[in-house]
Amino acid sequence: MKKRLLMIVAAMMTAASSLTGCSLVSVNPNEVVVKVNDSEITADVANFYARYTQAQYETYFGAYTQGDMWNTKAEEGKTYEESVKASIQEELKQMLLLEQHMKDYNVSLSDAEKEVIQKAAKEFDEDNSLENKEKIMADKATVERMLTLMAEEQKMRAAIQEDADQNVSDEEAAQKKMDYVLFSYQKEESEDEESDEMTDEEKAAVKDKAESFAKSAKKDSQKFLEIAQDQGAESQEATFDAETQVPDADLIKAADTLKKNEVTDVIETDDGCYVARVTSLLDKDATESKKKEIVTERENALFAEVTEKWMDEAKTSVNKKAWKKIDFNDLGITMKQVEKEPYADDVMTDDQAEDANE
Repeated sequence: MKKRLLMIVAAMMTAASSLTGCSLVSVNPNEVVVKVNDSEITADVANFYARYTQAQYETYFGAYTQGDMWNTKAEEGKTYEESVKASIQEELKQMLLLEQHMKDYNVSLSDAEKEVIQKAAKEFDEDNSLENKEKIMADKATVERMLTLMAEEQKMRAAIQEDADQNVSDEEAAQKKMDYVLFSYQKEESEDEESDEMTDEEKAAVKDKAESFAKSAKKDSQKFLEIAQDQGAESQEATFDAETQVPDADLIKAADTLKKNEVTDVIETDDGCYVARVTSLLDKDATESKKKEIVTERENALFAEVTEKWMDEAKTSVNKKAWKKIDFNDLGITMKQVEKEPYADDVMTDDQAEDANE
């Protein structure tokens, strides 16, 4: 998938737009924090990328954590801050590795792409206050270096993924389609009564209704939707294959054995009783979408395989003392929303130029 460098620029330029807190990172900006083979990332670049990532999390997920996002437990033995910072470390290592292997894939940044990066770094430097830039250790050179690493990562990812198998057969991606009805075991909400689970007697009545519907639908499956409407039941569409889990795995298993226009028996679940009719054994749109999904999975798997091999062979190190000083709790960052991509009328990346000519 082609991605535009300008999208990276738009996001990176806003990383210091709104800062809360007064703590400065007490570490030498030139101190090496991450090293991969002979390549290094200094504290200023590492901190800036960490703050950029922090801004993304706080902007889009902070509201769900009631103001204490970074101390929230994310996984066993790790806070959200520790988990995210560990991921950032790996991303920085990977960027250096990809930069080291650019010649293997004949990848380089064009003059136009370098110009975009330089203009973005200059504008960032001019648009943010000295105080804010000091808080995140970001000057023009820092921003330019980080943007360069991200642009190189983007182009290397695309180059590596080009080697993934793009051919997917209809058989491999085949998606069927069905109409289905759920006779729910959940009571309908009303002004006087909150939604609640039914009693056993009420569930039995619902199941009887589903059995009656299934019997009628099997007699004339072409009228499946009409019969559902007559019984006050809401029908829905879904595409599926044998691996699909929604709306219900047992329903999918039953429908997957049927021919076109055949109707399932009543499939009872904790949520209620399902009845479905298969309407297509090869839905064209869903199958094409599945093909793209399979190709994307192959591309991602190949990228992971290649980079993990490089990582296993590389000599890496992290300055834990310096890295620990990057504290998300003492400095909050919110991204300013950008309505227009910067430089959209000025400079195009190689990918943009190719898109424009297609």
